[in-house]
Amino acid sequence: MYRQGDVLIVGLAEEAVPEHAAGAASEPRDGRGRLVLALGEVTGHAHAVVGPGRLIRESGAFGPMLLHVPDGARVVHEEHAAISLPKGWYRVIRQREYVPGSVRIVAD
Repeated sequence: MYRQGDVLIVGLAEEAVPEHAAGAASEPRDGRGRLVLALGEVTGHAHAVVGPGRLIRESGAFGPMLLHVPDGARVVHEEHAAISLPKGWYRVIRQREYVPGSVRIVAD
């Protein structure tokens, strides 16, 4: 399990990867060639994966994402130390907070 700011990255066993992941559409890379896990609304900085891989967004308002890094990768952010991920599948979860009457994604 890895955490970088408001992003939690949890390793998945191969048998825990949802069947739909194999044929699911991948999120596009940004202009710098990164897979963006979360974009900071306040600073504009991004939690992003550098290296080969796929990012699959799951359904739902707060739906997590699936990340596959076949050769391992690094998660980078302008204000946090980089994290090295071993090869494999991961579930990416954004931190949420409760405010009276609703639940929202934490703004970075």
